[in-house]
Amino acid sequence: MIEFSRFILENGLKVLVQEDFSTPVVAINVLYDVGSKDESPELTGLAHLFEHLMFGGSKNIKDFDTPIQQAGGECNAFTNSDITNFYITLPVENIEIAFWLESDRMKSLSFSKKSLKTQQKVVIEEFKETTLNEPYGDMWHHLSEMSYKTHPYRWPTIGLEIDHISKVTVEDIKNFFYHHYCPNNAILVVSGPVKELQIKELCEKWFSDIPMGEIPKRAFLFDKKEKEERKEIKAPVPSNAIYMAFNMPERLHPDYYTYDLISDILSNGRSARLFQKLVKENHLFSYIDAYLYGSIDPGIFIIEGRLLDEVSLEEAERAIWEELEKLKTTPIEENELQKLQNQVESTLIFSETGVQNKATNLAYFELVGDANLINTEAKLYQEVTIENIQKVANQTFRKENLSVLTYLKNSDKKI
Repeated sequence: MIEFSRFILENGLKVLVQEDFSTPVVAINVLYDVGSKDESPELTGLAHLFEHLMFGGSKNIKDFDTPIQQAGGECNAFTNSDITNFYITLPVENIEIAFWLESDRMKSLSFSKKSLKTQQKVVIEEFKETTLNEPYGDMWHHLSEMSYKTHPYRWPTIGLEIDHISKVTVEDIKNFFYHHYCPNNAILVVSGPVKELQIKELCEKWFSDIPMGEIPKRAFLFDKKEKEERKEIKAPVPSNAIYMAFNMPERLHPDYYTYDLISDILSNGRSARLFQKLVKENHLFSYIDAYLYGSIDPGIFIIEGRLLDEVSLEEAERAIWEELEKLKTTPIEENELQKLQNQVESTLIFSETGVQNKATNLAYFELVGDANLINTEAKLYQEVTIENIQKVANQTFRKENLSVLTYLKNSDKKI
């Protein structure tokens, strides 16, 4: 059981404290409730750009990384469709350095043209490297657009196109910052050898004078998938590939844990069904995987595979459907389900041993509405039944709920 306490500052900053005296290291996690879904369709990639800008210095601190390194710590961040998350780990005796740095960039981030230009170059290079020059790198651009028609999940976190990143102005980033990177849109979690009173005092000292922001209200339109969609891409990729995306419910839906276990049934390791049947036995794929895009709003369940040269895309897709039909019509064995549930429980326990993972998970679960999920998730997985598996499989694995993206190797171009 991971015990934690919580309090809220007058400016709306939520704070969770998880006392762990088994380590001399403390983790400070700041989660902002902003992701690429909060962008305009005409100016995408802003949230990811901000992840970089937040390390570009503030009015009082020219270099964010150096003080952390000098204090014996590390810092990093990530952005996705739903959140932007920053974390620092360092020796507990230097904890105030982290509070100083995080509060200063929340209050006084630098908006210089020089900093913006520098980070734009970095993000544009990342876009080229991961999307334009990487085989299958534009997969999310196509699959998101096929799976979502109205919801802003229809563009990837990196942005729709490079031009959106290059045309961002200082006024654009100021407007985005003051609407989203404010205390009443953030969750601060501290995990390590600390006491709640100590953290309250540090929060009052460093964050209480930061004003609240005016957070825009979200008014997303949610998609209802009604027909199959297909797209074929001819590209200089190493092998033909298939991506099958099925729309699924949101993160807090009761069936989420069933979906996650279904992904394990299909592809968790070399003993999983897709590997055993389609890679090892029938020699159709060199690689195959199944996973969730477990977003806060309705997500997608993805099966992706790289085909062996002599295999057609039609044959490969037909073989995947055969495995999905087995899941829909034939109940799995009790011992197969129990084995997967035990593996999940073991993974959850292991992932929550470090202070940084605990801090990040607590922040995320607090955002979605229940920080105590960190303690109850294993039980929720254990409650999934054989009947749940079949019901969800039949609800989900339907042609009208499907988007299929295929890559056809173009041998005329170099990879």
